[in-house]
Amino acid sequence: MKNNSPLVLLACSAAVTLTACVSEIDSAAHTTKTSPTSIPSTVLREEVVSAAEQSDSVRQYMPTKKLELAQSAAERKAKSYGPARSQDLGALQLSSLNATPLVHGPVERIHVDTNEKYQELDNNQLTLAATQPVSTFSIDVDTGAYSNVRRFLQAGSLPPVDAVRIEELLNYFDYHYAGPESSDQPFSVLSELGVTPWNDKTRLLHIGIQGYEVDKNERPAANLVFLMDVSGSMASPNKLGLLKSSIKMMAKGLTAEDSVSMVVYAGASGVVLEPTAGSDIRAINAALDALAAGGSTNGRAGIELAYDMAAKNFKKGGINRVLLATDGDFNVGISDIEKLKALIEKKREAGIALSTLGFGTGNYNDHLMEQLADVGNGAYAYIDTLSEAQKVLVDELGSTLMTIAKDVKIQVEFNPAVVSEYRLIGYVNRKLANEDFNNDKIDAGEIGAGHSVTALYEIAVKGDGGELNTPLRYGKGEKSGDDSGIQGEIAELRLRYKQPDSNTSQLITQIITKRMQSTKQSEQFRFSAAVAAFGQQLRNSKYLGDFSLADTRALAHSAKGEDRFGYRAEFVQLLRLAETLYAGSGFNNKSG
Repeated sequence: MKNNSPLVLLACSAAVTLTACVSEIDSAAHTTKTSPTSIPSTVLREEVVSAAEQSDSVRQYMPTKKLELAQSAAERKAKSYGPARSQDLGALQLSSLNATPLVHGPVERIHVDTNEKYQELDNNQLTLAATQPVSTFSIDVDTGAYSNVRRFLQAGSLPPVDAVRIEELLNYFDYHYAGPESSDQPFSVLSELGVTPWNDKTRLLHIGIQGYEVDKNERPAANLVFLMDVSGSMASPNKLGLLKSSIKMMAKGLTAEDSVSMVVYAGASGVVLEPTAGSDIRAINAALDALAAGGSTNGRAGIELAYDMAAKNFKKGGINRVLLATDGDFNVGISDIEKLKALIEKKREAGIALSTLGFGTGNYNDHLMEQLADVGNGAYAYIDTLSEAQKVLVDELGSTLMTIAKDVKIQVEFNPAVVSEYRLIGYVNRKLANEDFNNDKIDAGEIGAGHSVTALYEIAVKGDGGELNTPLRYGKGEKSGDDSGIQGEIAELRLRYKQPDSNTSQLITQIITKRMQSTKQSEQFRFSAAVAAFGQQLRNSKYLGDFSLADTRALAHSAKGEDRFGYRAEFVQLLRLAETLYAGSGFNNKSG
């Protein structure tokens, strides 16, 4: 027996404001015959209004947000009516979106009219260990892709495939790795081997790195220059408005020893705050309050001025960093990205790093923001809500500002006598040539104080039946009969890194053996596997078989563990939202 929720949702989809949505709910309730098990319209109306009042982004994404709020409210209330009512949740579908179910395999994506820019990336493919046993890549601590993906989902659509960088989804979360006892070796390294959740014939190799945590009282003084885009494209509450609020929050964590400067750019650039003590909150807030958006964008001129400010106030032995806050819409002046990157690289060598903070929608340039942060020895974060600003600029301030290791590279050599094939999950645009691992001239990623990095390989061990490639007839690349001493070894894990003030790398090695595999995987193993599975599902990976979103959600839910700020719980809810939004006529009965 169906309830009237599809009519309510369809009515709300045509409404322009929240008031109109509520009005349509009331109207639908009076014109539809409801059954004893239907959801009362007054309850649904109250739930929608309550949820809207608590939503940070309801004004930003009003049309699609109304659908999300209405459906979430209706589903919660339906479950309170018992199993009979919950069994009819198949009726709670967004049929007006014409979406296909994200249950098994590739899915169609709702067309989003957007001018946003993303780097085109292919998924990593399986590699034969016999022909190419070595895999090398740079670490990455960016998290921008996760919050950007969240923004799309909460707006009622799947993100573009190229917006999903799995490593940034993985590294958004804290896995509670045990850190090093001192800064002599700036990070600890751990590894874990277990059965792959989506393929019981393969194994998942989990690699975790945990940076040394620096007490906030021991953090070196910081010379910070905020470079803020105030062009016309930033004229919306979720751009310049959110930017102002974010910096005000961050400023509360600075000290009198820190220095804050502000440079703005539009058609022209200028200094709006000369170097000021970080404790002078009144001066910082006054400079922010005076900002208004208008004009076109000349980002190159702004960056040059910001670097000049940073150089004039350079703190030897301290933190010297430019923080670029923009939607990435560089459309006036020198827009040659390679020249811009060359400038940032030159300043990086002079000891001034650059991080990027992305804001806004519609014309957002994700690709540029990631590139500039990579070249500038900084991290890229996307700020979609004030809560995200709290995470990046307050809770993780030390990680955001202070580098404890630079040019960190990972290399894994697989033993072809044991491993048939392997696949690195994510890090597509971070891969390096094998010879780059030992070349200290090659730039790689940085780790901030307290940062963690996670990487996963799916591997097929010989004899387990997980191979997809046809075995080589002549066993090319295998060792001869004198290798019995390494038969139990799966791989050798190697890491190279430099201390922040050094140009010479140091090497760490670790052997991965069959005996490391456990029948009971850790919480961090299972949660990271769930995040990796979701990323692959969003990227239409062919390697997940019939592993569904419901399976991913169940795996993530089982591994929430300690969740101080609720980020893991939010991830589970994003999975639930994806299930609900794209259930359609093929509603996944495993989602329960």
